Amino acid sequence: MITKDTKIYIAGHRGLVGSAIWDNLQRRGYNNLVGRTHSELDLLDPMAVKDFFDREKPEMVVLAAAHVGGIMANSLYRADFIYQNLQIQQNVIGESYRHGVKKLLFLGSTCIYPREAKQPIKENALLTSPLEYTNEPYAIAKIAGLKMCESFNLQYGTDYIAVMPTNLYGPRDNFHLQNSHVLPAMIRKMHLAKLLRSGDVDALRRDLNLRPLDNVNGDSDFDRIVDALNNYGITSESLKLWGSGKPLREFLWSEDMADASVHILLNVSFDDLRGSDPEIRNCHINIGTGKELTIAQLAEKIRQTVGFDGTILWDSSKPDGTMRKLCDVSKLRSLGWRHSVEIDDGIKRLYHWYLSEQ
Repeated sequence: MITKDTKIYIAGHRGLVGSAIWDNLQRRGYNNLVGRTHSELDLLDPMAVKDFFDREKPEMVVLAAAHVGGIMANSLYRADFIYQNLQIQQNVIGESYRHGVKKLLFLGSTCIYPREAKQPIKENALLTSPLEYTNEPYAIAKIAGLKMCESFNLQYGTDYIAVMPTNLYGPRDNFHLQNSHVLPAMIRKMHLAKLLRSGDVDALRRDLNLRPLDNVNGDSDFDRIVDALNNYGITSESLKLWGSGKPLREFLWSEDMADASVHILLNVSFDDLRGSDPEIRNCHINIGTGKELTIAQLAEKIRQTVGFDGTILWDSSKPDGTMRKLCDVSKLRSLGWRHSVEIDDGIKRLYHWYLSEQ
């Protein structure tokens, strides 16, 4: 039974979703929370993870730690994405079982679904056809994670639930121009383009001192700064973005994701999801809004929020990724939860948060 004193370990408690889950649990009165930074606990190290579980003995686990990134990072670092995520999952889920953890929540991603899945994507679309090539290693790792949860439940009677969020954004997001996801990367690119276009050099230098570009920071020679920005498609006249702008995407505010996760953690069990079919599978839960827009529409909303009045160009030589990826969230809604933050409000909130960090 879950009580306010239940000891809950949140792996990835400093990340986009993990930090929001931590805050959400605290607001509900759950204060016996445990978290470790990467420097304190390397989740790739099986002995370190075992020692941590031996000492702390958590009763519940939220596995929000993962090696994540956008389309460029997934394309460049394929080995890192499959190896690191498999290792994290193996260590945390394995030690959870060995230490008698009552309940575990595993966070995956809707990139687990086939590239050509019927839209909106139901949970039973899993493994029905080939994956999107650009993020296949990450997707395979996440499929392995949800299958670990399902298999432990079936063999050992555990209560491990896997949730598959759509594209997330929110406070504490990653704004690195190469490794971040599309929405935060686009906000920062648009912001830097606005500063360069307006000639606000001081603000530009502050931004780059907080988040350097490659080997260029705010103290660098201004010509080097301009060259670095140009390399990312940012000029005083225009902003060049990857792809055609045509793919459709769904976005979920990270604090909504946290609320859905905690709702499921506290109110849903594996028995609620397994159904009556003797071949039990697809017990994971999609988490999203059920709404979508094109990447070009997203760029226009961000432009209006940021106030960039230059030209937006599209580099169609760069990959688009999956052309459409909309969640069917009917299972989630049947479990009593729906989102509250719409995309227009979310973009404004995230940009204000970004400015507050300058």
